[in-house]
Amino acid sequence: MSDNIIKVDLNDNGNGEEHLTTLNGMYQDYFLDYASYVILERAVPSVHDGLKPVQRRILHAMKEMDDGRYHKIANVIGQTMQYHPHGDAAIGDALVNLGQKDLMIDCQGNWGDVRTGDSAAAARYIEGRLTKFALEVAFNSQTTEWQLTYDGRKKEPINLPMKFPLLLAQGAEGIAVGLSTKILPHNFIELIKASIQILKDKKVTIYPDFPTGGSIDVSDYQGGKRGGRVKVRAKIEVVDKSTLAVRDIPYGITTASLQDSIVKATEKGKIKIKKVTDNTAKDVEIAIELAPGTSPDVTIDALYAFTDCEVSISPNACVIIDNKPYFLTVEEILEINTRNTKDLLQRELEIKQHELMEKWLFASLEKIFIEKRIYRDIEECETWDAVLAAIDNGLRKYVVTPSDKPRKDDKRLKLFRDLTQEDFVRLTEIKIKRISKFNSFKADEQIADLEKELEQVRHDLEHLTDFAIAYFENLLKKYGKGRERRTNIATFDTIQATEVVANNAKLYVDRKEGFIGTSLKKDEFVCDCSDIDEIIAFRRDGKFQVSKISDKVFVGKDIIHVAVWKKGDDRTTYNMVYLDSKTGRSMAKRFNVTAITRDREYDLTMGNELSKTLYFSANPNGEAEVINVQLSPSSRAKIKHFDFDFTELEIKGRSSQGNILTKYPVKKITMKEAGKSTIGAQQWWFDDITGKLNNDERGRLLGDFDTGDYLLALYKDGAFEVLEPDALKRFDVNELISIEKYDPNLSSTLCITKATKVGQ
Repeated sequence: MSDNIIKVDLNDNGNGEEHLTTLNGMYQDYFLDYASYVILERAVPSVHDGLKPVQRRILHAMKEMDDGRYHKIANVIGQTMQYHPHGDAAIGDALVNLGQKDLMIDCQGNWGDVRTGDSAAAARYIEGRLTKFALEVAFNSQTTEWQLTYDGRKKEPINLPMKFPLLLAQGAEGIAVGLSTKILPHNFIELIKASIQILKDKKVTIYPDFPTGGSIDVSDYQGGKRGGRVKVRAKIEVVDKSTLAVRDIPYGITTASLQDSIVKATEKGKIKIKKVTDNTAKDVEIAIELAPGTSPDVTIDALYAFTDCEVSISPNACVIIDNKPYFLTVEEILEINTRNTKDLLQRELEIKQHELMEKWLFASLEKIFIEKRIYRDIEECETWDAVLAAIDNGLRKYVVTPSDKPRKDDKRLKLFRDLTQEDFVRLTEIKIKRISKFNSFKADEQIADLEKELEQVRHDLEHLTDFAIAYFENLLKKYGKGRERRTNIATFDTIQATEVVANNAKLYVDRKEGFIGTSLKKDEFVCDCSDIDEIIAFRRDGKFQVSKISDKVFVGKDIIHVAVWKKGDDRTTYNMVYLDSKTGRSMAKRFNVTAITRDREYDLTMGNELSKTLYFSANPNGEAEVINVQLSPSSRAKIKHFDFDFTELEIKGRSSQGNILTKYPVKKITMKEAGKSTIGAQQWWFDDITGKLNNDERGRLLGDFDTGDYLLALYKDGAFEVLEPDALKRFDVNELISIEKYDPNLSSTLCITKATKVGQ
């Protein structure tokens, strides 16, 4: 049935005609109304005062109640309900959230803890009042625009006259219909200093600062606009070799959720931790006891990689301007706030100027009225009009108004406006006692003081920018103490999860059938690995692929090499000789595998069917060996045995075809001599906690190691080892006396030669 036929409602449009409302039309109209309400009246803050409607009503209600003393929050909620159309629960939650910002509300009692996630006590048990800061920056009935409340009984502010970038100081978060906002909090002191720079027409850049501390990487902040991102990290300290302590937590994370994330990562085998204890009291402290033989440095990296010790936050600065949502940068918001503050200060000065001028005018009229005894002129007046006329005539002798036409030599007192009947009425209300005790000298002093104040106000209006700067500087002086930056700005190194995850699995291979995995325990053991590692497997047919480790993965039959693959590894070099089945040539190549698409099969040959690998080696430090090539006895080659040095080849990409080694049939290729690295020496460190070697600068630097360089390890029982560096080998640090780079020319190595290596 067409929706144009579904008659839902008939309304008289005023012209005597019926208007058809369709069901689709109802949905569209009602949904737009609802969306507009949620955006404007609930979820998104105004750019002018930085408040959502419920927050604005709370602060307005507290100002109406303000008498300098604390009020029960239950009473504040009740007072706010006069202005807010929702129930007490919504108001209470918003009030507690506002109080926890520690800026506008002076809290007393248990208001909860954003660090631990503890909720506040019941509204009847906690109290609060407006802070002195709030009273100074947020309220002025003379500069406030008002509107009727939802029920039309009272008036409420459209926006509070906020003379401070509150939105950026507190931050805001809300989800509306079709859009959301997430503005991160910024530092109080930095905002004021940035506002001063804006008033000086200088560009500024501001970054978030969280009450929970920690560190933040703002390299991709993009001014808090959509598409930006920040990374926030907890502060982790090494207490001793077996204990870590989390001192600060990321913004938006509680100590309980952080502890849970650590426990879950431990249960999954990502990190090795013995015990986690939350000791948070006045300060945050989560104690982490490490498993024996676990490196604190590696564990810290693992905590950042696998737990909520590091979180990513995507800001989205959406604000309401003139009843419309806008997406801005935080710098644009700050500039709007700063200009708004300047405008409000101007309006306050103009109001003050007008009030002072009115005081000066009446003080001057009063002085003339009494000194010139005009009050005696009204004693014989019989009507009220006659009284007013007598006062007017009496004053005209001594004052001149803008509507008068004074003579050039007119010495009468010049007034800034015309006199009104209200002025005459006020003069008649002066009591006889005041007239009798009138002191002309004090009156002159009062007028002089008013003129001095007026002069200062005029000066401030003429130098409004300087006045606004002084205003911000005064705020900083009065309220800036104790509001220093808590979150450290830093650039985080990218942590590769595969490099810090604990080895919680073992890799096996079935070379003939082409399977790899952790469940093939009856087949060949390859190495220890983690359950997030990626495995590279090369086959006899000259093809390879990289797959994520699992229980059992098929990668193709006749595997010749399998190992854990590290993305971006430009040191591991593969030396290869393959037979091209189409030309019959044997091709030699050297290549790296730094980037791939997982589970995709790559061909290292020219792609011709029946091509095969004749020789293959994997070299972790770019070594280039010498091979001996034995050709088929039946070949026509004059030289059927020759050596080939891989150093003659450049390291290229995996798709390179390689160089021609020989065009004759090859019978056999064997390694003749192990070569040295062609990409330079590699530095190795020794971690005396885990007992393992590494290239990640953890522990003590042992030196630069090239191919042919060895380590010397001396043990307490008198044994020793001379061996090549190997990241997979673990030393027993309790039995180890020393480990160093082996040098046969030094006496400290006991002149040990390679022939005495343990295990040979």
